[in-house]
Amino acid sequence: MEHTPLRPPRRALLVFLDGVGIGPGDRAVNPFAAASLPNIRALLGGRLPVTEELDARGRIVSAGAILAAADATLGMEGVPQSGTGQTSLLTGRNAARVYGRHFGPWVPTALREMLAAENLLRRAADAGRTVAFANAYPIALIDADPRIFRRPAAPPLAAISAGALTRDVPQLVAGEAVASSITNDRWRQRTAEVPPVSAEQAGRNLAGIAAGAEVTLYAHYDTDHEGHRGGMDGSVAALERVDAFLGGLAGALAPDTLLVISSDHGNVEDVREGHTLNPVPVLAIGPGREALARRIRTIADVAPAILGALGIPFEPEAAT
Repeated sequence: MEHTPLRPPRRALLVFLDGVGIGPGDRAVNPFAAASLPNIRALLGGRLPVTEELDARGRIVSAGAILAAADATLGMEGVPQSGTGQTSLLTGRNAARVYGRHFGPWVPTALREMLAAENLLRRAADAGRTVAFANAYPIALIDADPRIFRRPAAPPLAAISAGALTRDVPQLVAGEAVASSITNDRWRQRTAEVPPVSAEQAGRNLAGIAAGAEVTLYAHYDTDHEGHRGGMDGSVAALERVDAFLGGLAGALAPDTLLVISSDHGNVEDVREGHTLNPVPVLAIGPGREALARRIRTIADVAPAILGALGIPFEPEAAT
């Protein structure tokens, strides 16, 4: 049974986790079943995001959250990929259909103009809302050598189009940015100026960033990386880091904020293969979660649902 709807959100935070699907809860192959994930379990009322826990509507409903399973195949043959999947997630367009096939790992050139014009951050900014991209990025290196950005992921492209790629080392040092890997370990290999940060504190830092904007995006990629290369041990470690991060985030999030956590395709939930055909989780927490969950069928429904929760129009003719 669903709970009485909360007041509409004033803000929204989209946390993108690369390569996270919903698969059977077999401890031998699914790191979600093997890992210690107390915060995810708490959010889902003691359950895990595995196939056996979904109800007849493809959901897990708890007192404080709703998880909806979203199709990532988008009606196209083949295995979903990051370039078209991330573009679909952030624009509300079926990018695989527009492009003619699934494509990745980066956003293909033919889709970049659409992504720049129609992504979640750009639409919110065009509607007069304040936006933020929480990730720290080596902006100075990109400015010095644009070739670094020749095969980009969708989140930084979306941020650039909205004027939101603004956080670098100074913001990371001040706790006003979050590393894509959650902790600062990789940044510290580059510069000792960056302090260490726990996954829990990184989550609290993200909550603080989200409190200063009306629409915020944060992107994490290690789940997909470990799904490809880390095996069970690497994947379990990645998920446990995400769990600690989400615990810090959820505990510090402003009560007027709708938190949405989603992905572009499956991968880390099955260590026997790479990308999967599994649906991906769309986990909604906070005000507006019931209405958002009702709109979710595919990953292309996520951006329109977030915009709708904030009262920002999404033109039906732009959707597929």
